[in-house]
Amino acid sequence: MATAALAMAEQVVADLRAKCEAPPPMLREVAAEMAREMGAGLEKEGGSRVKMLLSYVDKLPTGGEEGLFYGLDLGGTNFRVLKVELGGNEKHVVDRDSREVIIPPHLMSGSSSELFGFIASELAKFVVDDEKFINVLNGKKRELGFTFSFPVKQRSVASGTLVKWTKAFSINDAVGEDVVAKLQTAMEKQGLDMHVAALINDAVGTLAGARYYDKDVVAGVIFGTGTNAAYVEKANAIPKWEGELPNSGDMVINMEWGNFCSAYLPITEYDQELDKESLNPGEQIYEKLTSGMYLGEIVRRVLLKISLQSAIFGNIDHTKLETPFLLRTPHISAMHHDETPDLKIVAKKLEENLEITGASLEARKLVVEICDIVATRAARLAAAGLAGILMKLGRDCSVEDQRSVIAIDGGLFEHYTKFRQCLETTLGELLGDEASKAVAVKHADDGSGIGAALIAASQSLYKNDLVAVKHADDKHADDKHEDADDKHEDDGKGVKHADDGSEIGAALIAASQSQ
Repeated sequence: MATAALAMAEQVVADLRAKCEAPPPMLREVAAEMAREMGAGLEKEGGSRVKMLLSYVDKLPTGGEEGLFYGLDLGGTNFRVLKVELGGNEKHVVDRDSREVIIPPHLMSGSSSELFGFIASELAKFVVDDEKFINVLNGKKRELGFTFSFPVKQRSVASGTLVKWTKAFSINDAVGEDVVAKLQTAMEKQGLDMHVAALINDAVGTLAGARYYDKDVVAGVIFGTGTNAAYVEKANAIPKWEGELPNSGDMVINMEWGNFCSAYLPITEYDQELDKESLNPGEQIYEKLTSGMYLGEIVRRVLLKISLQSAIFGNIDHTKLETPFLLRTPHISAMHHDETPDLKIVAKKLEENLEITGASLEARKLVVEICDIVATRAARLAAAGLAGILMKLGRDCSVEDQRSVIAIDGGLFEHYTKFRQCLETTLGELLGDEASKAVAVKHADDGSGIGAALIAASQSLYKNDLVAVKHADDKHADDKHEDADDKHEDDGKGVKHADDGSEIGAALIAASQSQ
């Protein structure tokens, strides 16, 4: 009986592996189609499933920004608030502080006034202890970069209407509304004197935060709860652009590539069932194959089928195993990375999360194999997406003195080691030895959050005042720099903390876009 059950389970896993195979020829087709969809999305509105939204960020941070700026990052089940003091070319980030807040689940499907009211109240609490920054503010209104990681139709750098919610959010009265106006109104009700200088998403923030330190960064990508990408496009290569071209000649494009779909994508029955039962059936297919929100759920569905068709896990209660999204990607990562001889971590996770006890070693090995199949497919498809961006930019081949850096943020990339390693290996495989020498993938240490703060700085209403104020504030800045050194002495990590997320990125963009 045990042998028959194991054979039946092994057949399910073998079928899964066959259907999830992503060989190089298939991935090259996926990359080429991604590049074609990018072009179609730039051609006209609605021309592609990949929306290719204009971010209205036409200049990225240079490193010379100065002042105090704030970042707010909303894009998942929590949000982050951050403040950063910028000291110009020589000192860069002088000081910073951040806080993470969990969003109560009922606010994710309630009303927009409730959600933004809660965010504004937490932001108000965060700025209460700003006394030490009073001299830096110098009587100026606080400026905020707002990272909003959902599809938005922008008409300017500081306004945008929500196209639709993704991930676990479903607040109907916000769709079609200007999210900056919603936040601004909520802050005013809190008596918070703060101006939203820039609206960006986490991918744009990641791009800006990484570009602040490395001029060769061409794209910012998120692989976390969801996935998205942003890159720098030549403005004259955007046919749907209306009006005068920006002086910089560039435009940051928010791809919203999670909605990409292709006949070449290896889709299984489990993916089809997940999509059918999701909040957005038929949409975000690429995201459902590659992002952290869904990988654990795909594995759960495979385990459920095995358990229902065989007795490999014994006579168990299926209540937990039948519960959607109970098995999360951090759980499958822990099982996938289990190197103990008897796979103790796998046994522990199965018992803790699914109430599967006493699974045999053979059954545990199959669980690891399932995790490997699902994560490997995700990583290889993720690499194909990166190759598509490089192809669109003409950077998928070897060119003398050309270096291309792709900055990636998000918990899936940061914490799921085997996913990250497979992504990097696959990208090299697709580009070839020569071209891959000029391409680097790096974790965005400051994340998209520092990009939010930097873009806030670049958009600052007071940018023209900074030079005049600079010399008068030199002594004060030196003192604060010494304070910052003391503050970071214990951790030795300076200002590069991935935990800051995308909010510091928005603040940096607000700085770089200053008028």
